[in-house]
Amino acid sequence: MSARPEPPILILATEACAYPGANSVGQAHLSYPENTYILRVRAPAMFPESFYLEAFERGFGGIIIMSCGVECPYEGAYQALAQRVDRVYRLMKERGLDTARLRLTAICTVCNRAFLNEVKQMRDKVAELGPPGSEAAASQQGGEA
Repeated sequence: MSARPEPPILILATEACAYPGANSVGQAHLSYPENTYILRVRAPAMFPESFYLEAFERGFGGIIIMSCGVECPYEGAYQALAQRVDRVYRLMKERGLDTARLRLTAICTVCNRAFLNEVKQMRDKVAELGPPGSEAAASQQGGEA
């Protein structure tokens, strides 16, 4: 019997902070799960709510938005991002998706341990929840018992 593949994890990593932090993981000869995909982005605030929902529909088990936090070089971008994530959480709840599948965190340019910790936590959460949408099916079955 073959093991079911883990749902992929998407990381949106800001080019000013988090992407260099992810790069420092490689420079330190550390590793992270192979089902993790890193997308280097200028500012995650530019992704609409629909982007996240579609990523879950396409099978991504978790998304980590790794930003510069309040240190963002683009004025107002982090605040706009935080508001957008709040809206995505509401939409996720409406669709029966656990909001723990989406995480917003700040990662600095040399924070390789923090980077690895975030990936590990998301991997563990995705393993617990299963594929996206499975939590809605589980709650429906629980309600029918």
